[in-house]
Amino acid sequence: MAAFINTPLRLSILMLFACHTQISLAQQLPDPERYEATILGFEEQDRLNPPPEGAIVLTGSSSIARWNADAQAALAPLTVIPRGFGGSIMNDVLHYLDRIVLTYKPRAILLYEGDNDTGRDFIPVPMVIEQLEQIITRVHQELPTTRIYIMAVKPSISRWNYWSTAQQLSAAYQQIADNDSLIFYVDVAKPFLNVDGRVMTGIFIEDDLHLNDLGNAIWGSTIKAALMPMEARFESTLTTQ
Repeated sequence: MAAFINTPLRLSILMLFACHTQISLAQQLPDPERYEATILGFEEQDRLNPPPEGAIVLTGSSSIARWNADAQAALAPLTVIPRGFGGSIMNDVLHYLDRIVLTYKPRAILLYEGDNDTGRDFIPVPMVIEQLEQIITRVHQELPTTRIYIMAVKPSISRWNYWSTAQQLSAAYQQIADNDSLIFYVDVAKPFLNVDGRVMTGIFIEDDLHLNDLGNAIWGSTIKAALMPMEARFESTLTTQ
């Protein structure tokens, strides 16, 4: 029977199936509200010590979150607002975008997501990209001169089986950056790979996923090298809220 379905009808059926699959997956995404307490904590910090407008917001999953306390020193003299949270995914950043990014009126945003999307929650690459594009659209609309630095998914020992999917996602990130003058791709993956293309050892803590001091030193220097050429010149224009 299927062999006699004409091509337009077959395409329509495939598109309908793809749409249904996307909706089903969206309904199964982890509830962003699981991070509400963390976001409230950030807001309390802001109340006690308001950060300046025009800084650089750092946000994303645990590789950023575990670096929150060290990021300011690692990226000095750049003024940064560390807002990484837990084991977040791209959809979580989209959900909290107003409260952890836009509220600060940053001149730039550094985003690290995709690690958990591809290696833990099995979210399809097109869905992650759709969520990223929504984030970009919101930023462009509300902060039309703000630059967005999108970080590649880093390799790790514990998630090496998912590395090919992570590479596909990173390639999509780079393509977005290639077509938007306000988007920059930060390749934090390559510095963690040996010449044979395998992930380095000795840069992770016991879980073989999160970075140790050596890994964070490589991470921080790579990020700083990406940010400094564009962002250092704006440090004198920061304003206090």
